[in-house]
Amino acid sequence: MGKRRRSREFALQVLYQLEITKQGALQAIVQLKENFSPEEGEDEFAKRMILGVMERRQEIDRLIEERSENWRLDRMTIIDRNILRIAIFELLYCSEVPPKVTLNEAIDLGKRYGSEESGSFINGILDRIQNEVIRKPL
Repeated sequence: MGKRRRSREFALQVLYQLEITKQGALQAIVQLKENFSPEEGEDEFAKRMILGVMERRQEIDRLIEERSENWRLDRMTIIDRNILRIAIFELLYCSEVPPKVTLNEAIDLGKRYGSEESGSFINGILDRIQNEVIRKPL
């Protein structure tokens, strides 16, 4: 598994924990790192995504709600919602990551950690955001 994929998985775990426990982002990062990946060094990409999603959450959530037909954010699973947040942050603020890579990684995370429908659900929303907001070529 690639380093960026591990970073995305770690970011997903932290964002999930933040929704459940309501603790601070930095505290959650430290706690998960100590308990589940003590052998690895600092993961700047994961930290950038986590803090970036938290800082821009209102903007990202607005984009999700505007492009998810008949789905309010609070009706989405925590996993799907946070995968979307990570991917949208990447699309908007990580220009070094090709949009196609971001979409594929988000869909794969949905298939691995979400429900049977997560991959197609995530793909549909991200495709709309990519075409209507980002407009970078895949």
